Amino acid sequence: MTDTHIVTIERHIIEEERRRRASGSFSNILTDMALAAKVISRQVNMAGLVDILGKAGHSNVQGEEVQKLDIFAQNVIYRAMDHNGHLCCMASEEFEDFIPIPEKFPAGDYVLVFDPLDGSSNIDVNVSIGTIFSLYRRVSDEERGTVEDCLQPGIRQLAAGYVLYGSSTMMVYTTGRGVHGFTLDPSIGEFILSHPEIRIPDPPSRCYSVNEAYHERWSPAMQRFIEELKRGDSGEGGFSSRYIGSLVADFHRTLLKGGLFMYPADRRSPNGKLRLVYEANPLAWIAEQAGGGASDGRERILERKPSGLHERTPLFIGSAGLVERAVETLSEI
Repeated sequence: MTDTHIVTIERHIIEEERRRRASGSFSNILTDMALAAKVISRQVNMAGLVDILGKAGHSNVQGEEVQKLDIFAQNVIYRAMDHNGHLCCMASEEFEDFIPIPEKFPAGDYVLVFDPLDGSSNIDVNVSIGTIFSLYRRVSDEERGTVEDCLQPGIRQLAAGYVLYGSSTMMVYTTGRGVHGFTLDPSIGEFILSHPEIRIPDPPSRCYSVNEAYHERWSPAMQRFIEELKRGDSGEGGFSSRYIGSLVADFHRTLLKGGLFMYPADRRSPNGKLRLVYEANPLAWIAEQAGGGASDGRERILERKPSGLHERTPLFIGSAGLVERAVETLSEI
């Protein structure tokens, strides 16, 4: 009989807590996030069977139509986190302002920022979507936090992760000691360690991911970079395009296979499109912990100080050498 050790996400979090000598609050937040992910996963998997698909009839702070599942995911995460006494405040892509913990509940020392359901425009066509989150320590003296607590550089993250709702549900997270992936076993309702110590492959797969429909809007340097990848000017074979159009799904493939995901600035979005706080920072820390890199095309994502909760940014993320190559090309005059 083979010696098989089954490690649940709760067990893994506790073991990480012991190694880090972290507080129980820190571990409980991650455990509560895993619980919220199970609830959201169940609803996503039933989306074609219940009246939850489609738009809710109003827009979020980004001016985008809010999907019904967006609202559900937002409420699940908020209700899983608002009363446990571990957080002082939260910030969500769906809310214009930061969210203090209500006065009727105790407040803690941590800050949670999250995108409750990234890629929700893909819900109706059954493409993989996801939840993205990260955790910081409060830096203000306010018991229930301030907006500045949510606007810390990504390098100060204590934990970051995402949940992918696809053919299987996976939760991937880091606390600064490597990246670990867990697959939800629906028969027992547990996330089981399936991808320990994830590292972006080196050499990576020769694939890039970008929406080439925007090619004419890009800068000449960006256009040239894509053409160089296709030609394989380094003497190797050219790169292939692999684009899903769902950030978490595209990043997940890049994390496991290597390559480069890009969402550059263009004429219509000169500051980029993705959100620095809710999307770029968490994924950038995961990428770096897995041996990769992340940049806005000029500087390291994790060193940027956000100026607002919904600040946007270009993003180049994946294999470290390819990120460096993109930055070099884009910086050429």
